[in-house]
Amino acid sequence: MDINVKINGKNMTFEIDADDYLSETLRKYGYLSIRKGCDTSSCGLCTVWLDGKPVLSCSTLSARANGAEITTIEGVQKEAEEFASFLVAEGAEQCGFCSPGFIMTVLAMKRELSNPSEAEIKNYLNGNLCRCTGYMGQLRALKKYMCVE
Repeated sequence: MDINVKINGKNMTFEIDADDYLSETLRKYGYLSIRKGCDTSSCGLCTVWLDGKPVLSCSTLSARANGAEITTIEGVQKEAEEFASFLVAEGAEQCGFCSPGFIMTVLAMKRELSNPSEAEIKNYLNGNLCRCTGYMGQLRALKKYMCVE
């Protein structure tokens, strides 16, 4: 079956099977920033925006995206680079494997929450795993990026 989507501002048609997950479909069509790390919807590596909201693409059926707007990190490159500079400044960037999904979640949080508390930040990021860091550098970078004290 075919689905029609707008991905990073470009109209596309994807050929899918009824049981394909969005992460598989996106990778099949060359969006390699979509990572898979757990296959249990618990690591956040596969996060994309579906109609502006973060979703785990490894547990979202591709058919659900029909008619929707999908945003990957390639579609928010300038914002992603800006936040990445905060990560680097805090020494919080490690191997980078989790970065696309983590950054997509952070950018969505910045759009949704104004002046969040540390508890709200941690709650919003729940489910974004990084196997390299202790999260403190990431939290410092995120608070500076969000202008939270």
